[in-house]
Amino acid sequence: MMRIRLVSFIFSMCLMVGCVSFFSAFALANNGFDLTNASIPAEKILPGGPVKDGIPSIDSPRFIPVDQVSWLKGDDQVLSLSINGVTRAYPIAILNWHEIVNDNISGLPVVVSYCPLCGTGMAFSARVDANVLEFGVSGLLYNSDVLLYDRQTQSLWSQLMSESVSGPMRGSKLEMLALHQMTWAAWQNRYKSGHVLSRDTGHVRDYSRSPYAQYDDTPIIYFPIDFLSRAYHPKERVLGVEVAGKFKAYPFAELAKHGGNRIADKFNGVDLEVQFDAFSRTGEIRLQAGGVPQPAVNAFWFAWYTFHPDTEVFVLP
Repeated sequence: MMRIRLVSFIFSMCLMVGCVSFFSAFALANNGFDLTNASIPAEKILPGGPVKDGIPSIDSPRFIPVDQVSWLKGDDQVLSLSINGVTRAYPIAILNWHEIVNDNISGLPVVVSYCPLCGTGMAFSARVDANVLEFGVSGLLYNSDVLLYDRQTQSLWSQLMSESVSGPMRGSKLEMLALHQMTWAAWQNRYKSGHVLSRDTGHVRDYSRSPYAQYDDTPIIYFPIDFLSRAYHPKERVLGVEVAGKFKAYPFAELAKHGGNRIADKFNGVDLEVQFDAFSRTGEIRLQAGGVPQPAVNAFWFAWYTFHPDTEVFVLP
């Protein structure tokens, strides 16, 4: 049954990017990327279906004011990024089709990424050392997570590792930014002067539907992963955070037991506050001192665990 569903998923991806492009992926090993110096097992870097850039990144994003957005519903999910007083929303309905937005906010080059298979939205500074990088979708996966590539050096980057895993940039790290996943209703209420990524992307896509259908609601994982924990449903949402090299997951199922929307926690010597909305199943993590937002990942449980099998897990007593 799982094999049948996987074939169905790949077939839908074939339709998404065009069958000619899809089948050419098998004629071009590793989508043309050199994996000879990969820091992860090359045999675990798998083609996800589309060829390199078969899922097109948005490289010249356009934004519109909140009051001009009529197509988003209240419970639709967006990724929110604030830099130097400027806040932008990136609807997941658009990111499902593009996965990467190369943007510049207040003079800071950034890359906003979303992996539909892992449910992970993450934003990074696009400046690495003295270089400003532009990213695209490689069409390759590691542990079911998207591998980005930079167009300057053709290096592959793991989204959830925040690190280059092959090519000239191997071992280089991306600076993770505080990105908050929330509902459209909550976002437009909080950021009335914010701007929203426009559906005028330069590509023809049906942004009213997801190419992944009901994937988020099933226990099915389409691609192999290294570690699997059955402590929670594979698609249970968690907030994952790193503090000084240690990792902790806050499953929404545990946060929902609390009854309140602010939970104090101490992790690896740092006092944190988890802000959680049980109704919309969204949340964010801040420092207790000053309320500064912390980079955290809203992810499917299986995705967080396979990259961090030694993770601590918040469990309400």
